[in-house]
Amino acid sequence: MTDPRTLDVIGDEVFAAPRPDQIRLVHVLYLLHAIGLVVGAWSQAVTVVGAFVFGWSSVIAIIINYVKRDDLRGTYLQTHLVWQADTFWRCLIAMLVISALYLLLVGFLINWLLFAVVGVWAVYRIAKGWLALRDGKPMRS
Repeated sequence: MTDPRTLDVIGDEVFAAPRPDQIRLVHVLYLLHAIGLVVGAWSQAVTVVGAFVFGWSSVIAIIINYVKRDDLRGTYLQTHLVWQADTFWRCLIAMLVISALYLLLVGFLINWLLFAVVGVWAVYRIAKGWLALRDGKPMRS
């Protein structure tokens, strides 16, 4: 029988209670993604979303995300890893689509706006996830 002290009941869902070091790890992953976004916001050479997807901090975060995924399976922290990975991959796909539009000379007038929208969306997703983590809540994709 499972010890009830090892379970988290959040809403109508039951999760295994994460250890403090696992919670810290997910905070660090959010921090690494946030660093990528901040670097992009302050850099004149790249877009926010470009720094998020191709910056070292986010690349390291996404690698750790996949390496540690099995360790967090069954906890509400797993939902945060899925949230972070979804954000990362959707930003990459959006960048590829926007770049293709630019190369096809369709998006050359609005590509800066499209990159900005995706960048703001990425900031929103990372902030929303990090705040939910702080409050001990799972994420819903």
